[in-house]
Amino acid sequence: MDEEACLRRYGLRPAGADLDEVRALLGEHAARERRAQGEGDTILMRLCCVQLFNSGATDDVLLIWDAKRSSFDAACSIDVELLLGHGLDATKAHLSAHPTPSAAAALDRLRELETAGLFEDFSVEEFSASCDEYYAG
Repeated sequence: MDEEACLRRYGLRPAGADLDEVRALLGEHAARERRAQGEGDTILMRLCCVQLFNSGATDDVLLIWDAKRSSFDAACSIDVELLLGHGLDATKAHLSAHPTPSAAAALDRLRELETAGLFEDFSVEEFSASCDEYYAG
């Protein structure tokens, strides 16, 4: 499945079982990308992350982080803001509660970027709207 087919099938706000399919698709392409850069579809991965961002489930944060870290291309394609579908504070609290190295790394990165001022004007609603606009064009 490519980006266009995924967008047609699930839209930007999938729900229920469709979210599980999006998670599986993202996991599959992230694993491919980890094996060899370019083997996974990072454009499709970005769309999957947008779809998960729009669901607002903090449980998806580590899946998105894992996908972002799967390769250099994925890191460039997947905006760090896509970790924040439930907001910055809720995401930091969620990551703080996870004792994994991956959660600690994601939390450290968010704190660095927060200190640098990246999230000063961040709004879940505005970021979602910018994604809507991007995919509508």
